[in-house]
Amino acid sequence: MIDLEILRRVQATLVERQGAAPGTSYVATLYAKGTDSICKKVAEEAAETIMAAKDGDRLHLVREVTDLWFHSMILLAHFGVGVDDVAGELRRREGISGIEEKKSRMASPAQEDS
Repeated sequence: MIDLEILRRVQATLVERQGAAPGTSYVATLYAKGTDSICKKVAEEAAETIMAAKDGDRLHLVREVTDLWFHSMILLAHFGVGVDDVAGELRRREGISGIEEKKSRMASPAQEDS
């Protein structure tokens, strides 16, 4: 089972870097570039994850997914969303058919603001 504490520690570091000067860290520089740059990096890491999966190299796949998670966490932190928010959504979906869960999202798209 995954240890959420490591994700929370990474999240804390990412939040801390939001106020840092851009030249002081990679993450601070990415935050300074804004949403579009962060999204572009997430897309790049997603593409690299797909290529690693197609290569069939387990270690390469793990490393690329780690990069994807890391950059996704930067994006989440940029919007004030944390690991516990994502874990809560996974918990909510647990045991629900993927088809049924998707139908429920399509029926009430604005529900997350309530």
